[in-house]
Amino acid sequence: MCSPSVVFSTLLLASTASAFYLPGVAPTTYKANDKVQLNVNHLTPAPSEKDSQVHSVFSFDYYHPAFHFCRPDPEPPKDVSESLGSILFGDRIFNSPFELKMKENETCKALCTEQKIDGKSAKFVNKRISLNYNLNWLIDGLPAGQPYTDPSTNTDFTLRGFPLGYLDKDQKPLLNNHYDIVIDYHTAGADKYRVVGVLVIPSSRAGSKRLENGQGDCGDPEKPLSLLEEGDTPVTWTYGVYWRESKTAWATRWDSYLHVFDPRIHWFSLVNSAVIVIFLCGMVGAILMRALKKDIARYNRLDSFNLDDLSGTNGDAEDGVQEDSGWKLVHGDVFRSPKNPLLLSVFLGNGSQLFVMVGTTITFALLGFLSPSNRGSLGTVMILLYTVFGFIGGYTSARVYKSFGGDRWKLNIALTPVMIPGIVFATFFLMNLFLWAKGSSGAVPFTTMLVILGIWFVISVPLSFAGSWAGFRHAPVQAPVRVNQIPRQIPPTTTYLRPLPSMLLVGILPFGAIFVELYFIMNNMWFGKVYYMFGFLFLCYGIMIITCAAVTILLVYFLLCSENYHWQWRAFNTAGASAGYVFANALLYWISKLSFGSITSGVLYVGYSLLISFLFFILTGTIGFFSSWMFVHRIYGSIKID
Repeated sequence: MCSPSVVFSTLLLASTASAFYLPGVAPTTYKANDKVQLNVNHLTPAPSEKDSQVHSVFSFDYYHPAFHFCRPDPEPPKDVSESLGSILFGDRIFNSPFELKMKENETCKALCTEQKIDGKSAKFVNKRISLNYNLNWLIDGLPAGQPYTDPSTNTDFTLRGFPLGYLDKDQKPLLNNHYDIVIDYHTAGADKYRVVGVLVIPSSRAGSKRLENGQGDCGDPEKPLSLLEEGDTPVTWTYGVYWRESKTAWATRWDSYLHVFDPRIHWFSLVNSAVIVIFLCGMVGAILMRALKKDIARYNRLDSFNLDDLSGTNGDAEDGVQEDSGWKLVHGDVFRSPKNPLLLSVFLGNGSQLFVMVGTTITFALLGFLSPSNRGSLGTVMILLYTVFGFIGGYTSARVYKSFGGDRWKLNIALTPVMIPGIVFATFFLMNLFLWAKGSSGAVPFTTMLVILGIWFVISVPLSFAGSWAGFRHAPVQAPVRVNQIPRQIPPTTTYLRPLPSMLLVGILPFGAIFVELYFIMNNMWFGKVYYMFGFLFLCYGIMIITCAAVTILLVYFLLCSENYHWQWRAFNTAGASAGYVFANALLYWISKLSFGSITSGVLYVGYSLLISFLFFILTGTIGFFSSWMFVHRIYGSIKID
């Protein structure tokens, strides 16, 4: 474990996050010959060795009938308790018939009696082998994996999972039916041992069989096992267990799983994003400190002139101000209520809720409270935090809507906790139907869906109602200038200030601040790795916020100078346009890294990518709106209006 000073160093340098985490459970200590439980999880697709691409999105239960894996006897497999986030991410953990005893080696042992795999099951299994599916086991909470060496740094680490089978040189599927399990243990005291590493070396052996004494004949590894797609194939599952002492302490046992491929890319991304932020902040600072300060001084000086001066000697000065900076000319319209204020206020309420939830989650993860040993803790915390922060969403939506002068307050209270979560839940439910239809273990159980709905309606909705009640009780945010009764006519806008060009120009900058880290996150999601670089992610999130605010303020300033006072929706949509680049990046990732063999896989990938992009649109749009709102209030509050 690392000291608190390392935590703060992580926050500042974003380079020591790999060494720090707080375990979510106390270590389990075993004595010699104590039973060590091996649990099995779902089978998941892995990148192919041939083209380094993932070819499927579906996962399957370990005890899917087609695999014919050995089951516990005499009792059926039992579910291992999982967190809400673990279930949502597709984990389906069960106990197994493997018998492991601390420090007791087994050279060859049959797992159960011989299994007969029929032709239909053989086709299913061979298809999964050709798609490079991996088995996922857990021993004392550690995922079983395979040793791997990073060719760029010559660093040894462990890749989670191991293959169901492999393709020979003739592209014929061969099934791995023997597993050599290598378990590292650390001596914590007299007759006290802890598991600190798990490796599995699978092999395919056609001649394996079970002996009368429960032991096994593990066959010849030179004669691999292939499944016949016409007729039955006998299969005997065997395994060996090898214990070896390790100097690795229990607190650092996850370090071998937490590997960064070329960390220089992370630093390059941070430096690149920091340069963008410095440049943008410099531009915004120049506007605020030079142009606006100069404009405000001239406007206020003009207000000190009498009417005779304005009609005579100083007329040119006034014309010069109006031509040089037109943002004062729309002071009577800039705080006019936008179109569809109800919808905008609902978006902003949910965006504020997302903003606080994401920031809090990343902070918790950075400080080590979301340990990889707690499977699904990240998803669980995100859901619970979003639920608890319903009060913030309701309050923000109500306060903004009241400031817009809206009068349908009941509809605002009802839509804030229902509209955006309803869209997300409906999309998620629709995607889940595809998984159910395919028999995938990634399909969220119906009971879990009911739990999510219960949390939503029992906790989130009442908190949102309470926040809305508090928001409507507060006075609206007062505009620093009066709004004219007759709207001002808007002159023609230059090309780059039109909605679509401005969204394309502005939206790419916040995306540029996070695209490298987004690439690593997607790689970890699809390639079965553990993402833990929350120090980099925290800094990237902060840079994205600053970039989003800076570019939106610039756009709004230029928009007001062109005498266009419809800035509210423009600020929201322009900042949110970065979500379009997030979706385009997902499609590019699909083309370069994934290769799905079915339309259903493509539909699921696009559906989930659209859902994530929609939430990113709400998040970044909210950041852009509130930064622009503060900017507009600040500049118009600094001038004197008769």
